[in-house]
Amino acid sequence: MKKAFLIAAPWSNSGKTTITLGLLRLLKNKGFRVQPFKCGPDYIDTMHHSSAAGIPSVNLDSVMMSNEHLTNIFSKYSIEADISIIEGVMGLFDGAVKDKGSSAEIAKKLNIPVILVVNAKSMAFTVAPILKGLKDFDADVNIAGVIFNFVRTESHYAFLKEACESVGLTSFGYIPPNDEIAIPSRHLGLHIDSSFEEVIEKAAEHLDDHIPLENLLYEINNFQPKTIGNITSVASKNIKIAVAKDEAFTFTYLENLNYLKQLGEVVYFSPLHDTEVPKADFVYLAGGYPELYLEQLSKNTNMLNSIKSAAENRVKILAECGGMMYLGKSIINENGEEFSMTNIFSFSTTMQQKKLSLGYRKVIFNNEEIWGHEFHYSKILNDENEASVATIFTARKKEIDTKLYQYKNVLASYIHFYWGAGNFNWLKNE
Repeated sequence: MKKAFLIAAPWSNSGKTTITLGLLRLLKNKGFRVQPFKCGPDYIDTMHHSSAAGIPSVNLDSVMMSNEHLTNIFSKYSIEADISIIEGVMGLFDGAVKDKGSSAEIAKKLNIPVILVVNAKSMAFTVAPILKGLKDFDADVNIAGVIFNFVRTESHYAFLKEACESVGLTSFGYIPPNDEIAIPSRHLGLHIDSSFEEVIEKAAEHLDDHIPLENLLYEINNFQPKTIGNITSVASKNIKIAVAKDEAFTFTYLENLNYLKQLGEVVYFSPLHDTEVPKADFVYLAGGYPELYLEQLSKNTNMLNSIKSAAENRVKILAECGGMMYLGKSIINENGEEFSMTNIFSFSTTMQQKKLSLGYRKVIFNNEEIWGHEFHYSKILNDENEASVATIFTARKKEIDTKLYQYKNVLASYIHFYWGAGNFNWLKNE
């Protein structure tokens, strides 16, 4: 038996993540090998998934990935699983442009059913036309059924179940509100400790008490992922790649790392705890939350000097978002305190007067197109003398002023790049 389904919602804040985590742990506890996936570019949800399921979660993104790569990645990880669960993003049809990159688009491309999670706290039979609209809007999206969230009583649920029946959808039950299974904030949620484990276990128990799991799985048809051929190395020679990985630098796509392992030997190091970067041909400084560890990063002068020395010696370095901030002159926290960083680039970044920058980015660099995603609240200071070496567009083809900075063999940007399909030739070039 192999099952697969996507958990989506009509709108955000419906409880998709909590229900996804609860189902992952519940199925794991029942002896299934359950493979988690996440629609879109989110890093934090995949960390939560990995903890709940006991195996790494994988991003699926129809903006940054080709159709072939998307389906290959899904099959590659699903083939070893009993059940594959994809957590959707935002509302069912919400994408970068119309439904491009949406949960609905990914469900269609992979030909798997959708389970809707509906926040029905303040709604009764009025949910019927909403469900009908979602069901009929795109006939190629297969909605297998509905879970109603934040519903306290059987009498309330009776209206909701009748709404499902009236539009020809299956109701998989309702989940009462439970303060004990609230997911921590984005920053706190990075730390998967015993208290977070307790939340996941309680979510699993709560779902087990209220959702007829056997009925849900029965309604989901079996599927057979396609077989993927062996992936051969793309490297012309063996190189050494040093990847930053600690509490401050955590945001990496699993398939990006797998691609680096095809290029050469990957080793990990900590800008927080180690004193020097390993000898390497390529250094990858991924994003994360360096702003939470500014004093510790700034005081580790041996590491700062080691990174700067590598840059001066023309070691290839790629720094994304938090990694880029680390390569600047300094980072200023919310209170206006300034902490020295590597000073490879002359700009500083600040957490004061925070403003969200968010969206997919198409980057034209060296006559090559590569996609990525930008998500940050900090802003750059004093980068007027730092030219961009790329032209950058939104998903709506609007050119924007986000920059790709270069110093010798160092590239740095706010953008988190996706190169899991081997589509970033700069990584392979001498």
